[in-house]
Amino acid sequence: MLDKTLRMNYLYDFYQSLLTQKQRKYMSQYYLDDFSLGEIAEEFEVSRQAVYDNIKRTEVMLEEYETKLMLLTKFERRTAIVSEMKAAITNGATPEEVMSLLDSLENLN
Repeated sequence: MLDKTLRMNYLYDFYQSLLTQKQRKYMSQYYLDDFSLGEIAEEFEVSRQAVYDNIKRTEVMLEEYETKLMLLTKFERRTAIVSEMKAAITNGATPEEVMSLLDSLENLN
């Protein structure tokens, strides 16, 4: 569950501007503020089922955005390359090895 929560938080960070105000509010309260479905439903004066359905539809939308735009995937790749670069420099990599990692970072699509 933690992995899904973390993934949804990342996807929300990258794609929240593509969501409606209500979707942003539900996702923010559910994933960032750890509100229960009942607490969100009470605030918006709707059923728990309505909140659940909205959150599930929004999760699917976020995954679709990621499939098309790949912002999280690219972020993870950049982070991995930067870590490799730090390790390479710490371990006395040659300038060519560092340049190769820089090229990988630069050519990331």
